[in-house]
Parts: sequence; structure tokens; C-alpha cells
Amino acid sequence: MSTLTPAVVRTSFVTHTRLLAARSLRSGLRIPVFVVMQLVQPMIWLLLFGALFTSVVDIPGFGDGFGGTYLEFITPGVVMMTAMFGAAWAGTSFVQDMDRGVMDRLLASPTSRGALVASTMVYQSLVAVVQAVVVVLVAVACGARFPGGAGGMVVVALAVVLLTALFSALSNAFALLTGQQEALIGISQLITLPLMFVSSAVMDPHLSPSWVQTVARYNPFDWAVVAGREALGSAPDWGLVWSRLGWLALAAVVMWWLATRAFRALQRSA
Repeated sequence: MSTLTPAVVRTSFVTHTRLLAARSLRSGLRIPVFVVMQLVQPMIWLLLFGALFTSVVDIPGFGDGFGGTYLEFITPGVVMMTAMFGAAWAGTSFVQDMDRGVMDRLLASPTSRGALVASTMVYQSLVAVVQAVVVVLVAVACGARFPGGAGGMVVVALAVVLLTALFSALSNAFALLTGQQEALIGISQLITLPLMFVSSAVMDPHLSPSWVQTVARYNPFDWAVVAGREALGSAPDWGLVWSRLGWLALAAVVMWWLATRAFRALQRSA
């Protein structure tokens, strides 16, 4: 009896991930309106928040010596908000596949369970990186300046990928456990909105109650925001940047593993 070698298993995982991610990409591109909205929505957030709160940088203590404009402060926050909110909906594709019977066929095939989860992480990450580039370009066009340059933008993209991977896997896990679109949407909003408000995405936590500052330190969304903002600044604290990215990477891997385990719950309920 033949057995699969680790090399064959790795090749199958990569191949399955690539093919499934390409399937998701083709599905998304078939709906031009959806593509346009994915690019327009983050620009609306950037310009809306930037216009409403532009004077908050004048508040004593804001940004702990940040020194830039509010548009420069909020840009990394909007980038990460876009990534997190988009990733939180990743599980809807799993629910649709379950409703249409596609998931049953995939599970009956040799398709890697891990690749099913990883493919949505890859697809959502690609979308989020494109959105991030658009947001930063719009911010620059509106007068924002980011001394971190291209190197800082690479770090922002890495933070976007890790944050998207984490919340895509989380969304997939909830989709497999609930199997319902309504439940997934409710859970996603219950998690993502509080995480956004207890972070430095749109407001400096130093101006918030002490408990908000404490929660923000353990908030994976804020890890991504801080890493991106530091990397785009003129004097980044690279120790802080890499520690935040490291924790994000660890959280993403753990959540991917947990999401693959959630397939057992789906198969037991079948």
C-alpha cells in the first residue's frame, strides 16, 4: 500500500490552494459592480473620517507626538478597517457552497481541508492589498505624506495580509460551525465593530479611558494598525513593528488550524 510523502502532501496543499483561490478570483471578477464597490468604499471612509475629525490632531496629547495631519494618522486605520471588514465576510462563500452542495462534493474529493481555508485567505488578502494601495494613493493625492516610503508600504501590505488571513480563517470557522448566512453576519459585526472602536484606527487610545488602552494592547486589529502606522512614519520603532507582525502571524496560523478542525463539526452535522 502506497503512502503520501510529506513533499507530495505539501505540493497538493499548494496546488489546491492556488486553484481554489483562482476560482474565488474568477467569481469575484464576474461581478464588476462588486469590484468597483470594493475599491470605492474604502475611499469614502478615508475622505469621510478625514473630513469629520481633521481638527482632533490639535487636541493636547493626541498621537503622542505624532506630528502629522489627521489624514496621515487615519490612513493606516482605514487600510486595516477595510481589510478586517472584508475578511470578516469571507465565510459567506463557504455558506453559499454548503447551500449549493458544492462543499459536499469538495469534501468527498481529495481536496485538502487546509487548502479550502487557505484559499479564501489568499483571495481575500489579494483584494485587501489592492484596496490598501488605492487608499494610500488617494491619501497621497489629498496631501498626505508618508516618510516610510516604499519600505513602509511593504510592511503595510504584510500587516494587511496577516490581518486578512486571521479574520478570513475566523469567518470560515464560524461559517462551518453555523452554516447560516444570518448567523455569520451577526457574529462578524459583533466582533469587528468593537475591535475597531477599542483601537487606534481613528482615535488615539491615550485620549480614551485606561481600560480602552489596555484592551487595545491585546487587540489583533490594533496590532496591524500600529505596525502600519509606525512603518509609514519618519522614525519607525522596528521592534514594535516586528513584534506586532509576529503576534499577527501566530494568531493567523492558529486560527487557520482551528478553522480546518471546524470541518469535523460540519461533517458530523451532515
